[in-house]
Amino acid sequence: MKKTRTSVKKKHLSAKTIAVLAMMIALAMIFSYVETLIPINFGIPGVKLGLANLAIVAALYLLDGKQALLISVIRIILSGFLFGNMASIMYSLAGGLLSLAVMILLTKTKKLSVVTVSIVGGICHNIGQIIVAILVVENLKLVYYIPVLLISGFVTGLLIGIVSQLVLPRVKRAFQSV
Repeated sequence: MKKTRTSVKKKHLSAKTIAVLAMMIALAMIFSYVETLIPINFGIPGVKLGLANLAIVAALYLLDGKQALLISVIRIILSGFLFGNMASIMYSLAGGLLSLAVMILLTKTKKLSVVTVSIVGGICHNIGQIIVAILVVENLKLVYYIPVLLISGFVTGLLIGIVSQLVLPRVKRAFQSV
């Protein structure tokens, strides 16, 4: 059977979707920058609030998984070049991709709250980073760091989840009115 032009449909992003993606990337970048200005030292190397994840969690509920992935990857790469280095990009990509994959799966169940999804995402982000650290450093003793990372992932995921749950209804209304 011969395919005609009308039978092969390509999905094109609308101008509105592209604008929303650009705004979400910009928002994530702003959150990344603000986080560099906050003088919070948790006393634990690598532990951060993860403010940029507010934009990623919002994108999961406002857009779809592919678009949230696009926002996340672009934000990690740009933030790494602006505020970090190649190592920070590598660790952030590992944590961000694992975290996002798990959060996408959890949101598809439609049974878990935004807070729960965010908590699991925060924990998975840290697990992804520690896996890469173990592989890069070639030292299995880094597994002793996991309890600290699980606690910090839980706490930061909880905070991001609470803020996301409070903000999402307002943002959804704003997006629907556009």
